[in-house]
Amino acid sequence: MFQTFEVSTSPDQGPGRLADLRAAMATAGLDGFLVPRADAHQGEYVAARDARLAWLTGFTGSAGFAVVLADQAGVFIDGRYKVQVRAQVAKVFTPVDWPAIKPGPWLTERLSDGARVGFDPWLHTLGEIEKLREDAPGLSFVPVANLVDSVWHDQPDAPDAPATVYPADLAGATHGAKRTDMAEQLRDAGQRALVITLPDSLCWLLNIRGADIPRVPIVQAFGLLHDDGKVQVFGGEGKFAAIAGHLGNDVSIAGDLAETLAGLTGPVRVDRDSAPFAVTDILNAASVAVVYDADPCILAKAAKTAPEIAATRAAHLRDGAAVCAFLHWLDGMAQEVVEGRKVTEIEIVTALEEFRRATGVLQDISFDTIAGSGPNGAIVHYRVTRDSNRALVAGDLLLVDSGGQYLDGTTDITRTVVIGDPTPEHRDCFTRVLQGMIALSRAQWPRGLAGRDLDALARFPLWVAGMDFDHGTGHGVGVYLSVHEGPQRISRISEVPLAPGMIVSNEPGYYREGSFGIRIENLVVVQPALAGVDGRDMLAFDTLTFAPIDRRLIDVAALSPAERSWIDSYHAQVAALIAPQLDGRVRDWLMQATAPLDVL
Repeated sequence: MFQTFEVSTSPDQGPGRLADLRAAMATAGLDGFLVPRADAHQGEYVAARDARLAWLTGFTGSAGFAVVLADQAGVFIDGRYKVQVRAQVAKVFTPVDWPAIKPGPWLTERLSDGARVGFDPWLHTLGEIEKLREDAPGLSFVPVANLVDSVWHDQPDAPDAPATVYPADLAGATHGAKRTDMAEQLRDAGQRALVITLPDSLCWLLNIRGADIPRVPIVQAFGLLHDDGKVQVFGGEGKFAAIAGHLGNDVSIAGDLAETLAGLTGPVRVDRDSAPFAVTDILNAASVAVVYDADPCILAKAAKTAPEIAATRAAHLRDGAAVCAFLHWLDGMAQEVVEGRKVTEIEIVTALEEFRRATGVLQDISFDTIAGSGPNGAIVHYRVTRDSNRALVAGDLLLVDSGGQYLDGTTDITRTVVIGDPTPEHRDCFTRVLQGMIALSRAQWPRGLAGRDLDALARFPLWVAGMDFDHGTGHGVGVYLSVHEGPQRISRISEVPLAPGMIVSNEPGYYREGSFGIRIENLVVVQPALAGVDGRDMLAFDTLTFAPIDRRLIDVAALSPAERSWIDSYHAQVAALIAPQLDGRVRDWLMQATAPLDVL
């Protein structure tokens, strides 16, 4: 199994660890210390060595941070984790509603002017620290060695997995061509070098992948791209020894990053939103001219090449067949639950991974599968453990959010199914979520609009009933890289224009704490649409994910003719594309599951 079910943290560990950290703060003369959920590369997923927030507090969500003072310790979390954080942290920690409450004002209310707050300069960006200093001008934010590391005595070693080659025919371009394009952007801007701190940027640029982080096939390393197209990589020779021939003479494995940075001739481009504070500190101390601008690899990586999109489509069809086989199996298990058999969430997760493994080409799952039944479905990023493992009950809604990492693509799909018979409330809520998902799937918009311009389409059917959900409507997705990729997304705060080739998720939801959760998710790719009647350049989404949506949960009478047509057309596509990959009873089940709505 890729996924395990052990409990990795416990609330009762928090008080002792917090006391040790406070003692280290006192010794260092600090009134506060920042503990982010981040590593030096600012990745969403971190290696075991870098899981400082989880080690200290017990909170294992994928976003958040702690601010520790002598008498208080706030754990800042967004709306996705309000339920989870209460279950995972001890009472010595106080959950803080973030970003509604920002850390600067929170600190200002609790500390006197002149108080010293420490932070690890490798774990925070310049933008983060500047914002703190702006919001809390009376406080002093001091870069220090990491105090959590000083009290974490059994901290794991840093990952050191070897890098592998990613085929150019799947990438759509050689790494030489990519380096040339990125270097031309530097020269056009009058910049001598780019500091690359994001591992997925480096992996995309050099057509490499790795295994330093579970679920995300990246190499943890830093890079320097020079204006002549040459690259220096900082991450240990052992990681790259086996792919030296692929990298060639224009890519070298360098030694000390800090020493190399200090010896550069500027201007040097640094992305203030992703580069560690320490990078800028080193360059400034050496009087190297710095230009703050976005890492150009991020946007180039987001707009997928034609070969990447073709490969991703193939991965989704393969994955769709595995998911359909799983849903057929789950339908049988649901009937057994109604008849009294015990089926647990762990059994659900295990079966789904086995169906994906049966493809013979699964490299990993793309994130830990979320299989939340009944009230667990209301925990947005629920991860089942042996302690939380719940048996399904007739009448439950079961939310399953999962994905696979294949060499040719990264998948992410959510389906919510009913165990037995749904209630009218289930149908009403599910149908509203579905209507939002359909509205986004059908959308066409003028080129230049961003995710924030489309987000309301997915929420409107819920809003009219006084409902909403506390997460973004969609995130970017990579190609055999991170399942959560920027800069593209569909959310109220996304200002990045959507462009052809960008892959995003379409996943509205609704969550009733203590009762049920609903989410429906397909991945879609931005494509050119027919020009508007006035000749306007238009874009639209093309669906990548194909698996049936539980028709038993649809209130057909509440759908408009256009919505009914979309569902029937989508299910016809599922049948046409997936059924040829299936045999026997699974294929028969799929044909029934994708029948037109008037056949219910």
